[in-house]
Amino acid sequence: MLAACIIAFSMYSKIPMPRVDWNEKNMKYAFCFFPLVGAVLGAIVYGIGTLLLHIHVGSLCFAALMSVIPIFFTGGIHVDGLLDTLDALHSYGDREKKLEILKDPHTGAFAIIGAMCYFILSLGAWSEIPSRGLPVIAVAYVLTRALSGLSVVTFPLAKNTGLAATFSDLSHKSRVKVTMIVYSVICSAVLLWIDCFLGIGIIVCSLLMFGYHYHVSRKQFGGITGDLAGYFLQLNELVTLLWVAIACGIGGIA
Repeated sequence: MLAACIIAFSMYSKIPMPRVDWNEKNMKYAFCFFPLVGAVLGAIVYGIGTLLLHIHVGSLCFAALMSVIPIFFTGGIHVDGLLDTLDALHSYGDREKKLEILKDPHTGAFAIIGAMCYFILSLGAWSEIPSRGLPVIAVAYVLTRALSGLSVVTFPLAKNTGLAATFSDLSHKSRVKVTMIVYSVICSAVLLWIDCFLGIGIIVCSLLMFGYHYHVSRKQFGGITGDLAGYFLQLNELVTLLWVAIACGIGGIA
């Protein structure tokens, strides 16, 4: 289990970890620890965000720092999936063409445009988020990764090679699936406990995005890939930020 945890943090964060063998035994439960990567990220975001608001950093500086913290923490692995998927979707080619674009190391115009739009929206959302929004956003990082992990072991695979196929094939799927569902239920309960209004919105948005994720994966690509899992993760994090920013503004929480 310790080796599985190390693999999860080595793959999905930049936290230094000891070396372990990525063999079948160690990989079996690695995905069970994927949401814990989100828990650590959430704790960092909550701590730094609280500190910045406490010392009254300007809203633009606050938003800029909060927007890049997840990228520094993850090394941009999920952003890579977002950009590759945007390029593939906007190619309007057939399924094989889209899958080929996902493997292409070159960056297309739509990836660059998408990245600009994504971070502008992230910057704007963070500039409107008060301290009350920080704890629910922190928990949302865990929920998003639980749903992303659930998709990898539940959705059909688009291809038999790649990151998603490796983790899916070597995982104990039934136990990982149950673990992801348990994470999701616990996160939902915690969100409702922290702030019922914001929590309900995050849960509803996440479920809608999960449905969209399934639709796009099946219809456009024939199944899940690692890039598509990253695409969902990044979009859900952005939608969560936008919801909290809008809800706080409507409710006069700020």
